[in-house]
Order: sequence, then C-alpha cells, then structure tokens
Amino acid sequence: MTTHLNVTTHSFTHCSAQALALAERVAERLRIALTERGHAVLAVSGGTTPKDFFDVLSREQLDWANVQVTLVDERWVPESDKRSNAQLVKSLLLQHAASGARFVPLYTGAPTPEAGLADVTASINALSLPFDAVVLGMGDDGHTASFFPGGDHLAEALDLNGRAPVLPMHAPDAGEPRITLSLPTLLNTRALYLLVTGVKKRDILADVRLGLGAAQNYPVQAVLTQQRVPVAVYWCP
Repeated sequence: MTTHLNVTTHSFTHCSAQALALAERVAERLRIALTERGHAVLAVSGGTTPKDFFDVLSREQLDWANVQVTLVDERWVPESDKRSNAQLVKSLLLQHAASGARFVPLYTGAPTPEAGLADVTASINALSLPFDAVVLGMGDDGHTASFFPGGDHLAEALDLNGRAPVLPMHAPDAGEPRITLSLPTLLNTRALYLLVTGVKKRDILADVRLGLGAAQNYPVQAVLTQQRVPVAVYWCP
C-alpha cells in the first residue's frame, strides 16, 4: 500500500484478490450504514473492469433490501442494449444475496439525455445522500464517470462549486451520448474508490499525480487532486 497526498493505492498481484478486497471494504461500508442509519446508498461504474468485483460483492451477506444502488454514469441506451451499464449491474451485481437491493437507473427512455435530465436529477435528489461508497473506473484516455476529454459539459461537470447534480455529456470518444453524476455529487460520499487494472492505467495514474505531459489535463486528475474525500485506488495487473 502506498499513500500520496489524498490518494492511497492498494496494489494486488492477482485481480481476484483485488476484487475480493474491494468487495469486502465496500460491504463493510454498507454494513456500517445499515447499522447506524438503517439504509445505505452505493454508486458504481460500468465497463469491463468491475465484473469480478460485482460478482464477489453480490454474494456478501447484508440487508440488501435497504440498499439503494445507482450508477455514476450511463450510456444513453435502453437496458436491452449490451452496452447498457444498467444491464451489466443487474446481471452481475444485483444477483445472489444482492438481488433484493433497490436499483435506481439513470436512463429514462427519453430520446436524449437532455430530455431525460429533469427526471434523472429528481431520482438522484431523492436518494438518501451522502453515498456510503462510490466506485469509479478509469479509461485509457484518463476519463472517469463520463468526464471525457472534449466533453461538451466537462468544465461544468468538474466544477467543485457546481450546482448541477447530473449532466448530459457528448464527447468525440464517448460513443453514445451519456449522462453522468457531476464531480460534486460523486464527492458527496463517505468513501471513494477507484478500481483500475493493467500496467497502462497504472502508468497513467502515476503521470496524473506527477502532472506529466498530457496527463495533467486528464479528467481523472480532478478526482485525484481534490481534498474533500480521500481516494482509495485498487489496482491489479
């Protein structure tokens, strides 16, 4: 384990150990919340990286009926689409012991994220925030959530003083239109985790922390340098 400013890095030789360690830590956070407040709120990322983590967490024994699960961002596609983050979460996380959790989707069925923004905002505002845990991922371009380089609402999404809890996002490398929780919303959490795999992403994180080259402008830099919430990075090769 290494610590740098507001970031602590937990490195694992095998990704199965990474998934187990993070699942245990998140489950612990949820149990504390359930004991202290009777409910818990979790926000997770999509993509391929969290699949093993989802599987392990889904088997943790806790009062899932009182856990709300939502996404940090979503592609603006229906749940039937294979690229839907909601489909991923429902098929891998909301299974086994976790099948009783309440899922709060971001996609509404509106034709665009802009058209669905008011409903998504209302859903997020209705959650019992702060989050008890937020689990982020990171792309090879340094994006996290849907904070993509070149995104049309990127500056607004990263503004620590911004008031919008949710924003639409269109970016050259994002593929579909997106909807994303803003950085202030993601930082409204009791615990913040960044789940990454691969040597390339490890090197990207190192460059971001050192402010080297193009990495100093990667969107994930805003997460790693903020001082509101400590960031725990979980990495494996």
